[in-house]
Amino acid sequence: MEFLDLPPMLGARGTVRLPGSKSISNRVLLLAALAEGETDIRDLLASDDVERMLDALRALGVAWERTPGRDDYRVTGVGGPFPVKSGELFLGNAGTAFRPLTAALALSGGHYRLAGVARMHERPIGDLVDALRQIGADIRCTANEGYPPLEIRPADIRPGGVVRVRGDVSSQFLTALLMALPLTGEETVIEVVGELISKPYIAITLDLMARFGVRVAPDATWSRFVVPAGARYVSPGTVFVEGDASSASYFLAAGVIGGGPVRVEGVGRSSIQGDVRFAEALEQLGARIVMGDNWIEASAPAGGVLRAFDLDLNHIPDAAMTLAVAALFADGPCRLRNIASWRVKETDRIAAMATELRKVGAVVEEGADYLCVTAPARLLPAEIDTYDDHRMAMCFSLVALGECRVRINDPKCVNKTFPGYFPAFAAVARAVPVVAIDGPSASGKGTVGSMVAKALGWHHLDSGSLYRLTALTALRDGVDLDDETGV
Repeated sequence: MEFLDLPPMLGARGTVRLPGSKSISNRVLLLAALAEGETDIRDLLASDDVERMLDALRALGVAWERTPGRDDYRVTGVGGPFPVKSGELFLGNAGTAFRPLTAALALSGGHYRLAGVARMHERPIGDLVDALRQIGADIRCTANEGYPPLEIRPADIRPGGVVRVRGDVSSQFLTALLMALPLTGEETVIEVVGELISKPYIAITLDLMARFGVRVAPDATWSRFVVPAGARYVSPGTVFVEGDASSASYFLAAGVIGGGPVRVEGVGRSSIQGDVRFAEALEQLGARIVMGDNWIEASAPAGGVLRAFDLDLNHIPDAAMTLAVAALFADGPCRLRNIASWRVKETDRIAAMATELRKVGAVVEEGADYLCVTAPARLLPAEIDTYDDHRMAMCFSLVALGECRVRINDPKCVNKTFPGYFPAFAAVARAVPVVAIDGPSASGKGTVGSMVAKALGWHHLDSGSLYRLTALTALRDGVDLDDETGV
């Protein structure tokens, strides 16, 4: 397995330009595909999830082209349901592609098969399938009922009326219905059963639909949505993709933990993404936050230590993961509540987070929809498993800011949303400096090293003595010197 070793970090400061938002990128691509006219999309996220959506759209008859050397695309919309009426689509672990495409394809009158990676086949989709079946869609779960892979067959759709969908598992189910139902041309009422989680993500969907000419307003309780009759998507011409607010959380936390200031560019007061409210959560922990229309800057609390917290984080489930790691730097036990949706993400994030936090010394209480994290007196160096989950890898890079070595297994999993994450993190984090003095045997390098360390006030490691002591211990214990692991 590939891994990345992060050295102990002394602090963090600097500026990061964020990549495009995954949530916005895949929504805009689908809306542009279904719309009349050409749409120019600026600053689209370059990532695995977006590539899966682009591949699927091309297979479904949607033409698009990329500007060479830039993350700018032109999409030629098909002005309604997809023209290609059969296909097999592989969508990886991209929930923002799989769920909305399921709904749009169910209303396109074709025969399609949708599959993904093994973890995608463990992520529930039954509530969306049930909602689509209410209007006549023929969708079959080909392995386990309620889960991908799916087979979608032509069906007599009964548009209009009321469609009911659960809101307490994933907001992507409601997003999928909202984006697809205008294809019927009939007024349809969507009623949300139970609590609607992650409302800010629905707000993104409604904002982007409005830009493409379809306005849907929720009632006061966000439990009833009316898709108007005669709705059709029309290209707005050009759409700019904001920076990813979830990705901003790692750098804002780095500024708070590592002193700062760290500024992220691409999101700010004018953002349509709910995860910008992560900055508000940091303020409750004592962080110093400054915000402009298109940037946010974070610095450590005046006293240098984060306050313990007890927060309901249902509205920012992705960014909330960053707070679980930030709890390692707080002055008391920290509770993250109302995060049940973590269990149906790229991995069971509650279980994974608890396991990896314990590796660095934290005391963790894990519940069905909460975590309670108590920081250790000193962080322990650890090898962090990432579960093919991009956010696990990015979150745990922050452990290095506790002057603690950390190894990130499978670091390329960040390609799902932020391929350049680790170089960006290295650009703002200040590693513990190391000066190596080398030379021939008996040249005095150990003596010189000791003198330099004393002058700088640094620690000194005589590697020659270390190697000799290691060899001596191995010989005394009967370890074969050719046994690398044993030595």
